[in-house]
Amino acid sequence: MSCILAKTIMVVFAFMATRPGSELKKLAGPLVSHIIIMLCTSLQFILCVLWMSLSPPFPEQNINAKPGVIIIECNKGSTIAFWCMLGYLSLLAAISFIVAFVARRLPDSFNEAKYITFSMVSFLSVWISFIPAYLSASGKYTVAMEIFAIQSSSWALVVCMFLPKCFIVLFRPTINSREYLMGKSKKIPT
Repeated sequence: MSCILAKTIMVVFAFMATRPGSELKKLAGPLVSHIIIMLCTSLQFILCVLWMSLSPPFPEQNINAKPGVIIIECNKGSTIAFWCMLGYLSLLAAISFIVAFVARRLPDSFNEAKYITFSMVSFLSVWISFIPAYLSASGKYTVAMEIFAIQSSSWALVVCMFLPKCFIVLFRPTINSREYLMGKSKKIPT
């Protein structure tokens, strides 16, 4: 999510840096995106280290699920830490969505904010639907819910961000030219 947030912010900076007299030309370089990624990833790493050091997950025997059967489950340790991690990822996704939503109408021929907006909508919808499903599930089904949510949101990001690019590269190569991107050819070739 930190990479997508950095990419979204760089789309906005790249557009704003093209205005005459803009001071954002200094911020349009790769250093800013590297700093954003490092800060967001470091914060998530610190949250994970705190969670694992203060209250790590442990195996737990569940004798109440099925009478006469002992089921070994993973106890997450601190549920507060689990929801903090999920909340942090949701915060990054929400910020990416808001920035991409604001930037979706930028008049640039290589604007990717529309793809980022749609991918963030799909990502957030998966995780918003995950919460009631996770809270209503118990036992081994909670792990299945987590795996499904992680896989679904990851595939939503990959498909929504890269499928349009692959379509242009494979089926519309004339759009993938420098002349078209620079606006010299306003007519969309068929």
